[in-house]
Amino acid sequence: MEPIPEITAEELKQRLENGENLEVVDVREEEEVAGGKIPQAKHIVMGTIPEHLDQFDKEKEYIFVCRSGRRSENVCYYMRDQGFKVRNMTGGMLDWTGETE
Repeated sequence: MEPIPEITAEELKQRLENGENLEVVDVREEEEVAGGKIPQAKHIVMGTIPEHLDQFDKEKEYIFVCRSGRRSENVCYYMRDQGFKVRNMTGGMLDWTGETE
């Protein structure tokens, strides 16, 4: 199986600070996001991704984020199988040093 493309937390932070319009999706649980999420990120709990497929556009690339990068990688495999362009943020929110809301 082909590996999932990756982006580091630092690369994502730089790209967002440069004003890039990126599609970031946080797949953590509600109580995890309550501690703060990347301001530009949409929050869709991992287990509910299949029922939210209509909110995704196959022309765009989505960067998935979780606490450590493991769950988001699993979501990336699923979404890629559904025909979406994906990238996983390695290290997850544990590595994030940017702003949170």
